[in-house]
Formats: sequence, structure tokens, C-alpha cells
Amino acid sequence: MRVNAPLAEGQERILTPEALRFVADLEQRFGQRRQQLLGLRADRQRRFNEGELPAFRPETAELRRTAWRVKQTPADLRGRRVEIVGPVDQQSVMSAFQSGASCFVMDFEDSHAPTWNGTLEGQLNLYDAVRGDFDRPDAGNGQDRGSDSSRIALSMRPRGWHLSETHLQVNGNPVSASLFDFGLFMFHNGLQLLEQGATPSFHLPKLESYIEAQLWSDLFAYTEESLGLNHGDICCTVAIETLPAAFEMDEMLYALRDYALGLDFGRRNYIFSFIKRFQADPARVLPEHKQITVDSGFVQACSRLLLETCYQRGAHATCAIAAAMPAEADSDAVKRLEADLAQPLTEGYDAVRVTHPGLVSLANRQLERCPSRADRRPTESAVSEADLLQPAQGTITASGFGDNISLALHYLAGWLGGQGTVMINHCLEDAASAEIARAQIWQWIQHPRGILEDGQEITIELFQQKLSQELERVRQEIGEPALTTDHYSTAAELLGELVDTNHFIEFLTLPAYHKLA
Repeated sequence: MRVNAPLAEGQERILTPEALRFVADLEQRFGQRRQQLLGLRADRQRRFNEGELPAFRPETAELRRTAWRVKQTPADLRGRRVEIVGPVDQQSVMSAFQSGASCFVMDFEDSHAPTWNGTLEGQLNLYDAVRGDFDRPDAGNGQDRGSDSSRIALSMRPRGWHLSETHLQVNGNPVSASLFDFGLFMFHNGLQLLEQGATPSFHLPKLESYIEAQLWSDLFAYTEESLGLNHGDICCTVAIETLPAAFEMDEMLYALRDYALGLDFGRRNYIFSFIKRFQADPARVLPEHKQITVDSGFVQACSRLLLETCYQRGAHATCAIAAAMPAEADSDAVKRLEADLAQPLTEGYDAVRVTHPGLVSLANRQLERCPSRADRRPTESAVSEADLLQPAQGTITASGFGDNISLALHYLAGWLGGQGTVMINHCLEDAASAEIARAQIWQWIQHPRGILEDGQEITIELFQQKLSQELERVRQEIGEPALTTDHYSTAAELLGELVDTNHFIEFLTLPAYHKLA
């Protein structure tokens, strides 16, 4: 085992010899299975590229027909109605605690740029948050950072199975980022939370099969045994944010039946996954992102199936809400946002998840107008495989094409500078938005349906022209030297690499990780 990066002052509190040995043990026990499952993902993608379609598993049909329910929700997690998800830097943690949300999803995935220092500082911040103590010597301006952690439920979202943490090696290989994030958090905070009457809770990102969910279940069980906890002390919510996962909701809940409390519909990641899994299918080229709504074919079908699954299994249903943060003076934009917040609650979701503290009060107001889910069973209508595969209809406008280039460029520049979320055009964007933007550009260039509304073909040359224009606009705003210091030059090169290739790159964070400051 080797840590191949320096530690800043105070970070040794997290990377203790005992904690490192625990993470190394997890890697040795579960790391090979994780690699095998990533191999299965690649095999499945090859079959999709050859024309196979996602489908419900015939071997688990009886499981889907059988009556069973997930575990009962612990008392401290029953009041989750408005969740806030966000980065784990100190200011974001403090803002989440003070937002009025009922649950804070501490996100090491889409809202986090995993610099070594930022990741360890995030673990320190969660260590302090669990203990209600933000009065570290490095607190900054000396303001009171104390907070009562009992007032808000906490749930950690570790990085997905596809990511590695290169700064810690076991047997000469980088450890799984999932095991690193989860292991450190549980080692330091699992027992502490239980002693407070709280629950070690996790949001599991980007799962693609019930076999991947079973790996989490086995990891939970081993962790509980290793740390002297009771079986079932850990709880989790499964994010439905990949296309293959939509066909295995029941199976994933059942694999995690000793731990799972509910499902969480991550709409933006789901749209990205649809593009990615159908990367070779010219018939499923999507319109620009703004035209893909909650009522679009495959999106609406997944939402309906999630609600019905949660109802049947007694599971908690959460829906992520758009990241817009309109100015108070823009009354029309505020009304649109209020409608976006109200829609999932009236459809049958138990909770909504927002990304900005300023949206919490709006969400709470919508909750006051909505009955509990017990009074509003979702409309029972069978969701077919064809429904889940129905692409959205629409067009590609010149402005939509340009918006994708701009969003991807600005987000990548911020991410390379250590920001997991970036405010772009009054929206707090995370990696999911950037993934959609760059994936759509790639898809439009690759397939004949990549035609602008005015008839112009979307080509790599057109992309390069528009990217150069966007860079020039940025240069005029911030100056030539800042193009480099603010990471725009590197971001433009990276975006070009993601787009100008015949091979679709699975996640932008994989090549970007090696360019982090």
C-alpha cells in the first residue's frame, strides 16, 4: 500500500494508518470483482453497438411478479422531502446545513472535482459535519461555523465504480474511488452516526445492473462485520440514472433488500446514458437538450416505472430537479421553476432534490400544497421495453449547438480548476450537464441526423469553428493570460479530444482526471 501524494496539515486525521489499512482491505476483497463488472459493461456496450437492445431480464421475471418490500426507513430518514445535493467543500457543506433542506446528499461524484486535496478536505468536512463542528483552524474568516447535524439527515454519494483514486495504490494499482470514498467515510463516521441515533446512508451512483448492486450489498455486509456494526445498520438509495438500470429496478432493490430505502431518478445522467448506450444507433439521435423534457418518451417512461416500482416495494421515490437559479426579478422564470418543483410531487414522488440552497424554500412551499404520497398513488399503467427505448422528438438549432459547446467548455474549465459545480447562465451545472453537452456534439457529428434546423450539417469543422469563436469570446472577457490560468486552453483541448474521435469516451472525467490541477 502506498500514498503517492503529499498531505496538507490536518489531513492525517483522515488518512490514519488504521483507515488506510481498512480501505486497502476493501480493495483486496472487492477490487477484482469491480474490475470484472466493468468488463461486463464493456461487453454489453459492444452488443448494443451491434444492435442488441436493453430488455427486462427473463431470468428474474418471477422476482418482478412476487410481492416483497424493502426495509423500513429508519426514524432519522423518514422526513426526507426536500434534499439538497452538492459539493463537499467547506462553504458548500455549511450552506447545505443552513438551507432548510431535510437531507444533504454529500456528493463526491457529479458535484466534485476529485483533486487529491479537495477529496481529503471533503472527507474532513464530513467528519466535522457528523460531529457538528466546523471550527477547524483553517476555517477562514473566523465566522461561527458551528452547526447541529441532527437537524439535517446526511447521505454520502461516493464516486462510481468506473473511477479510480490514483493517489492510493494497493499492490501497485490504484484503488477503486468508490471503495476509497466509502471506506474512509464509514471507518471514521459509521459508528459515530449510529451513536447519535443517525444512520450511515449512501446514494449509489451510476449502477447498470443488479449484479453491481449485489457488490454494494456484499461490501455493506463486510463493512458492518469488520467495524462491529449490526447487519442492516447501513442504508442506501439507488440512483436510477443509467439506461440499463431502468430495466432492473426491482432486481437492484432486491439485491440490496437489507439496505435499500428507495430509488432516485437522476434525469440528466439518464439522458446522457441514453446517448451513450445508443452511440452507434442512428435512429436514436436526440434533439438538443432543452427539447428533452420530463414528458419526452424514454424519460417519462422511466419516471413512471420508478414510481410504480417504489409504490409496489414500499420504497422512497426521489426526483432530481433542474439546476436553474433564476433572478428574483424574473417572475416568469420563477413560475416555471415552481412548476418544475410541483410536477414530481403531484405525480407521486416523495421528495425532490435540488442543487442550490436558494431553491430549498421554493421546494418547501410546493410541498405544503401537495398531499402525502399515501394519498396519491401513481397512475398504474404498464411500462413496456419499447416505452423505455422511445427517443425524444425535436430539432437541433444553431443556438442549441452553440449552447452545448459553451456549457461543455465552461464546465470543463471550472472542473479542471477544482470546481465540481459551475454557475453557467443562471444554472448550477454539474458533470451530468457537461456529459450531455459533449455527448450530443459527438452524436450529431457521427450520424446523418446531425443536421441543424436550417439544413446545415454538423461536422467536426463546424464544431472547431464554433469552439474557436467561443474561446475568442472568453478571451475578450478575461484576457489572454487567463485562458491558461483559468484552464480554458486545456478545457478546449480536452473537449476536442472528446468530440474528434470515432470511439465514444465512456465518461469525460476519465481523461479529465489526469489533467486536474
